[in-house]
Amino acid sequence: MINNKFTQEKGNSVIQENLADLVAFGRLFISNPDLPKRFELNGDIARYDKLTFYTPGEKGYTDYPSLP
Repeated sequence: MINNKFTQEKGNSVIQENLADLVAFGRLFISNPDLPKRFELNGDIARYDKLTFYTPGEKGYTDYPSLP
């Protein structure tokens, strides 16, 4: 497993080149709760807000929109 600031393209490349068996998209999942769907549809990727990481409340965790 590999992670750290991967895009869909970089993740696919790592898998195709057999450099890893799995790519983690932690930060992207925070701001894109439907990340697999966005990848599948080539949807826009929402930017995450680092200022809301590790803070109490829903801002930054449950307020990012999903695709329609």
